[in-house]
Amino acid sequence: MQIELHKDFKKKYKKLQIKIQNKFDERLRTFIIDSFAPELSNHGLHGKYIGCRSINVTGDLRAVYEVRENGVRFLDIDSHSNLY
Repeated sequence: MQIELHKDFKKKYKKLQIKIQNKFDERLRTFIIDSFAPELSNHGLHGKYIGCRSINVTGDLRAVYEVRENGVRFLDIDSHSNLY
């Protein structure tokens, strides 16, 4: 599976605390092995992000991604309230 990071995702990721960056990296490794692992709470979205999916990074932090032909592209990472 090819993983891409959108430029906006990269900008927000760099602003996160190292501890949170590490948590995303851990979740990404899990995602690569099993994108529907229970701890990811992977689910489809609607509204602004219709057609996209979201995974849980921490209690309130979510990573939004889109499925592409040969993998996925992460579009955004932010708190639940800021995203939706």
